[in-house]
Amino acid sequence: MTFDNIILNSHVVLPSGIVDKNIVIDEGKIVGLTNDIPQCDTKIDGRGLVALPGVIDPHVHYGVYSPIEQAAVTESRVAAVGGVTTMMRMLRLSGSYKRNLDLHLEESARSHYIDYTIHASILQESQIDEMEFCAKKGITSFKLYMNLGDEVGHVYMDMKPRQNLLIEEKVEVNTKIVERVINNASLLGCTVLIHAEDYQMCSCGIREAKTKNKNGLGAWSESRPVESEVKSITTASQIAKKTGCKLYFVHIGSHVAMDAISKEKKNGTTIFVETCPHYLTLSYESQQGYLAKVMPPIRSSKDTARIWQEVQNGNVDTIGTDHVANRLDLKLGGDTVWDALAGFPGIGTMMPILLSEGVNKDRITLPQLSNLTSLNTAKIFGMYPKKGILQKGSDADIVLVDMKAEKKVSTELLNGYSDYTVYDGWSLKGWPVKTLVRGSVVAEDFKVVGKPGYGKFIQRPVST
Repeated sequence: MTFDNIILNSHVVLPSGIVDKNIVIDEGKIVGLTNDIPQCDTKIDGRGLVALPGVIDPHVHYGVYSPIEQAAVTESRVAAVGGVTTMMRMLRLSGSYKRNLDLHLEESARSHYIDYTIHASILQESQIDEMEFCAKKGITSFKLYMNLGDEVGHVYMDMKPRQNLLIEEKVEVNTKIVERVINNASLLGCTVLIHAEDYQMCSCGIREAKTKNKNGLGAWSESRPVESEVKSITTASQIAKKTGCKLYFVHIGSHVAMDAISKEKKNGTTIFVETCPHYLTLSYESQQGYLAKVMPPIRSSKDTARIWQEVQNGNVDTIGTDHVANRLDLKLGGDTVWDALAGFPGIGTMMPILLSEGVNKDRITLPQLSNLTSLNTAKIFGMYPKKGILQKGSDADIVLVDMKAEKKVSTELLNGYSDYTVYDGWSLKGWPVKTLVRGSVVAEDFKVVGKPGYGKFIQRPVST
């Protein structure tokens, strides 16, 4: 029998450790890990390289500043170069999912280099009744922005397909909406993602900071106090505990928030925790200018060290980028931190940052990295065992990594929609050199070799 392809002589990362095996692939699936060399149409030389499950980025914003048929091309392209094989879009629709979702799915199907799926954001009460509709479409996770309301309720929604026009709205995700979404998600067997900042506390903090003419990333952090995270974590957790709903707290970057989550776990709420590369590498003390403005803010260097400890101790489940595909002219809209947009690109740099600052500095092991960037995400969001692991029967989503490769980060290297990166000029050691999605090479040596439209929408079942 002749198989499609084989990856020879790589160090294969499994949850239990690292083995030296050949990976045999046929019809997009892994058919075996072996010491033999069966007949294959294509042989891929993995000598000196590490084979990891393709990254599943659970937290990506694209389609906001360019329409999805363009954004899917640019952002899945940079994702592929960065070793990402599945991207999870935070979809923010204005109006009805029943009326608007299918068009987004149609345009997405023609435009992705890599596989993708969706979290549906619930920003209006009318959308709560459409959660079951989304679940039947295979969208079984829902996002709540507890940071939006009052004077900080402004948000850019996803553009309408084929219309390159920004959509600005004011929304208020009040406690009533939070309760209804969590209760409904529990009935549907779905997971709720929480942006945990209390909008009232943030509104007060920002007003006070502006009154005192404060500026800079330190002022931004102070204006959105960690206590606002604690309040939202506590509120959502207490509601979820009553219903048995599973919560997933996105972009956690402060030790105070981690302590609050630990407390709620002990109280019986089922909680998963995501952090981001920027909370492991950046602090307001180390950053000049406003490029690293984000919500929640990057905190102190002490918080950065603590989040690494939480990762090492297994208290963080996943790492996502919170990637925002915006551009510099919109990002820096004025002379102060208050004028700048929150959010920045990051999907292309997650793997090299974690390899360089994590594995190569002995903060985490390769199996830990694999669990944080792939396996755990697949399990939490209903994609395991199809995704997230290198084993017989799973999709052949594989990233080959050169642990010794050193390169400087640049926008030219990443080649996405964004014309800047907060990591510009950083020299990183450890880079993806080949990315396979379902057995096909989609990126090689920092160039995309796949085609838009190859990526498939991953329909996910409800939790069991």
